[in-house]
Amino acid sequence: MLTKRIIPCLDVDAGRVVKGVRFRDHRDAGDPTELAAFYNEQGADELVFYDITASADQRATMVEVVERVSEEVFIPLAVGGGLRSAEDMQRMLLAGADKVSINTAAVQTPTLISEGADRFGSQCIVVGMDAQRVDASRGEGRPVDGVLSRIALEPSSRWEIRTHTGRGGGRATGIDAVKWASYVVEMGAGEIVLNSIDADGTKQGYDLDLTRAVSEAVTVPVVASGGAGEMEHFYDVVEAGKADAVLAASVFHYGTFSIADVKRYLAGRGVPMRL
Repeated sequence: MLTKRIIPCLDVDAGRVVKGVRFRDHRDAGDPTELAAFYNEQGADELVFYDITASADQRATMVEVVERVSEEVFIPLAVGGGLRSAEDMQRMLLAGADKVSINTAAVQTPTLISEGADRFGSQCIVVGMDAQRVDASRGEGRPVDGVLSRIALEPSSRWEIRTHTGRGGGRATGIDAVKWASYVVEMGAGEIVLNSIDADGTKQGYDLDLTRAVSEAVTVPVVASGGAGEMEHFYDVVEAGKADAVLAASVFHYGTFSIADVKRYLAGRGVPMRL
């Protein structure tokens, strides 16, 4: 049985790690290089670095910060935010990233997923999904035209993909989140990081229904993100939510508990872990 992964997330804005609630009201959480080194020593299985305002500000990811972080970790590093081309992906991989994560750019240019997979391998291509609960029967969201029309919201849809989420709640897309997950895997994505906007930063637990729906729809690993506040939340999302890995930020940044604490707890409940 494959081990479950525990992944701390560094949301970086203006060179500092920040954390908010539902993608708003960010507060400082520390220096990305120092935190990366700390989590590497603490036994994190991987590390995710998001330049959270790069897409909203329409600028490139901060290469120099990625380079500094990569020098401090000896575990897989995924980098996202502001990547709009295969050249941007290559720049991050050369800076030390093992994987690149695209979110807004994947919606705007879906062929970027397949282009990246062809050039660097599917194992390098992560698609980040920012999903929010929606009542499509009331006409929430907006119409989708062209190639993505087949994955548009329907009256039965429960979650919508949003983009440009680094500045608040982001923009509605009219795209059904579960259909989008299947589509990006078809295009070559090797992993999905699934962010629940509703649960983000609330410490009330992961969105288990969303995580399970996406996990059951795809054949690649799904990393659950958004909502960790108690040890049991990690267990719930890998068991009931069927997540392959769990990403968290504030509970690690502010010392609620350590990565080692979470791993021991999960192992004690029978979850396969790398201790």
